[in-house]
Amino acid sequence: MAAPVNSVGKPSAERPPFNSTSFQKKTRSKLISIPGTRPSVQNGQLLVSTGVTSLDYLLGGGLAVGTVLLIEEDRFDSYSRMILKYFLAEGVVCRHELFVASAQDNPDDILQELPAPILDDVAIHKPVEQPRLSCEPQDNLDAMKIAWRYQNLPKVQCALASSSRFGHYYDVSKTMEPEIRQAAKCHRFYLPEHPTQSSTTNSRMIESYSALLKSLQEAIHREGFDLSTPMSMSRNILRVGLHSLGSALWNDDLSCHDDPMHSHALTTFLYGLRALLRSSLSVAVVTVPSHLIQDRALMGNITRLCDNAIALESFKGSERETNPLYKDYHGLLHVRQVPYLNCLASQLPDHKDLAFKLKRKQFSIERLHLPPDLSETVSRVSRGELAGAAAVASACGSGTSGNKHLDF
Repeated sequence: MAAPVNSVGKPSAERPPFNSTSFQKKTRSKLISIPGTRPSVQNGQLLVSTGVTSLDYLLGGGLAVGTVLLIEEDRFDSYSRMILKYFLAEGVVCRHELFVASAQDNPDDILQELPAPILDDVAIHKPVEQPRLSCEPQDNLDAMKIAWRYQNLPKVQCALASSSRFGHYYDVSKTMEPEIRQAAKCHRFYLPEHPTQSSTTNSRMIESYSALLKSLQEAIHREGFDLSTPMSMSRNILRVGLHSLGSALWNDDLSCHDDPMHSHALTTFLYGLRALLRSSLSVAVVTVPSHLIQDRALMGNITRLCDNAIALESFKGSERETNPLYKDYHGLLHVRQVPYLNCLASQLPDHKDLAFKLKRKQFSIERLHLPPDLSETVSRVSRGELAGAAAVASACGSGTSGNKHLDF
């Protein structure tokens, strides 16, 4: 039986090509070039600096565009507010646009407190000097002064620093010049200037959060940060700073009652915020007074709705403020969550014991390093306190015999 004519006379060019495999050659996509950004070496995600170089190192190189960083405030909201100002100041220096929202302070007042950028030659950290090698016997005798169990241990590097420079340095003792600050474009949302009406519907999001999300969405679409819009010649980043969400000033009873009526208002807002940032060239830093929220399960849901989450535990007003073991630090920093972006496993920090301190000019995060011989340090402190107490007791005539022996 003969084959059909149309199949015999069909040219080979019209036949579908035979593919031995379904894999195709992977082409490298062209990255968006925006000032103040760089691609991540781990997953290729576009990163921006938080303004704190040690925090950038802790987060894997910086904040990924389209993500949310949650900062659990310290009790007096001093250091969390400082990190927020660092984040906004970095946006001003990089010529990014800003969106600042607050219910307590006017956004203009927050912008006037931004730290001033300092020169690079002042902020560059000097490398640790290596011990010089010498065969002189006097040097060997000097080396023997160190206890034998510490002599061969490597030096502890407390500072968190990367080999590549990213971001700028700032002086917290000075404020940014008005000419530099006014050159950046800023969108403001001050809750007292946006009167809200009581909603009669059963919406899970209260009116203050709804108005904030609507204002942010309008700014993203109006200024062209939405990725659905045609790509223009110049692209920019929108830095969003939201101060103290969840407080009573936002008409939220989350931190006022054990069983709040609007328990899902903040989580609903964060869900909408993250969905909005995922489709735009925006990055957000949100501060929350977590020490006022009694429901820890709800606080866990708030943390999981953000990509990055850190908590600041200040020593101010606690016993650790006067403890000589923590005299070089002002508080502890806890990493609650790290992002899973374009990967199955996240980049975990290599050190969990972290502390922060505020120097005369700079805020830095370091590895918590206590004295090597804890018992001797405690004994010296206790010996001094007991000696002072014994002197006071003898001066008051409370001791009956001067030959009392204290065993340390």
